[in-house]
Amino acid sequence: MIIQPKVRGFICVTAHPTGCAAHIQQQIDYVQHKGSPSGMPKRVLVIGASTGYGLASRIVPAFAGGAATLGIFFERPSENGKPASAGWYNSCAFEKAAHAKGLYAKSINGDAYSEAIKQQTIETIREDLGTVDLVVYSLASPRRTHPTTGVTCKSVLKPIGSSFTAKTVDTDRGVVSDISIEPANEQEIADTVSVMGGEDWEMWISALSEAGVLAPGAKTVAYSYIGPDLTWAIYRNGTIGRAKEDLEASAKRIHNSLSGLGGAAYVSVNKALVTQASSAIPVVPLYISLLYKIMKERGLHEGCIEQVQRLFAERLYNGASPQLDDAGRIRIDDWEMRPEIQAAVAALWPSVTTENLPQISDIVGYREEFLRLFGFGLPGIAYDAEVDPAVPLPCASA
Repeated sequence: MIIQPKVRGFICVTAHPTGCAAHIQQQIDYVQHKGSPSGMPKRVLVIGASTGYGLASRIVPAFAGGAATLGIFFERPSENGKPASAGWYNSCAFEKAAHAKGLYAKSINGDAYSEAIKQQTIETIREDLGTVDLVVYSLASPRRTHPTTGVTCKSVLKPIGSSFTAKTVDTDRGVVSDISIEPANEQEIADTVSVMGGEDWEMWISALSEAGVLAPGAKTVAYSYIGPDLTWAIYRNGTIGRAKEDLEASAKRIHNSLSGLGGAAYVSVNKALVTQASSAIPVVPLYISLLYKIMKERGLHEGCIEQVQRLFAERLYNGASPQLDDAGRIRIDDWEMRPEIQAAVAALWPSVTTENLPQISDIVGYREEFLRLFGFGLPGIAYDAEVDPAVPLPCASA
């Protein structure tokens, strides 16, 4: 079949297998070009491994340090002649490339919140790896069914305390408009914390530790975002921010629990990037479009793979304890949050309109990066040619 992009709202409902593979290869090439830092982890578990920061967190240790990687995700294979999800194609391409290099790479496709997937992961580690020395927690899901209570909670993207009005952009049409969002109620706040907070991360580390599959000195890292004043009300002071505060509290408890093994737990605050998750947050795509223009002009732009490569090489595995901020977090958003970068974005914000959006922002780059997430717009790909949508995972368990 011929697969073309079909965008609905903030997601593309199609994905291109050859394009996704090309995108994976670009990231592999970057990592290999940067070289192999010493002290990289050798057995890595990535929970939420198929897109964005989680996917980059498989690529970097595998192709910079020769690590064996086990990836957990919940993706859709091709069915009834329809394309698979982008995360499925990404994982297929990653495993194929890893195996070609002689690396262990296996995936488990299922609900990472469930007890069954946790136990399956533990058994796979026992049988194949023995232990893991790094656990990356990078889940991004709109809902979670609690493994104990069976209650399903859905997250919301809302402010807390009062309504919020700000500029946003329809990235498809390039229309800048105001958006008003009513504040979340207490149940919505609690549900968002349940989905996006740190409880499941703690459950994972507890299960892995009790099963004896964490190596001495094992580290774990989860990803977060803070952002600028422009997005503070909808992000850090909103329901997502409340969940991220819970994540940071979990990191401290996990860190203490791992101290007996000589291990450590960190929250890494990362840069704002075009991902499937960030595209759904009001205001953020407009901020990213302005941010990209400024950072690209100053030679400071990074994508997921550049961010994670720098995180591993300069913070987590640089031979010393990572430098932390006052709240105990790793800050790999340091380039984004430079005062001169934020001042430049803030200066553009009041004047951005539908009419001048193409001139004062990088909306074109935003759209291109968004489509690349789904395998479209990659050079050298014949998108008008027939392609088989059914691509198997070389080593999958479902």
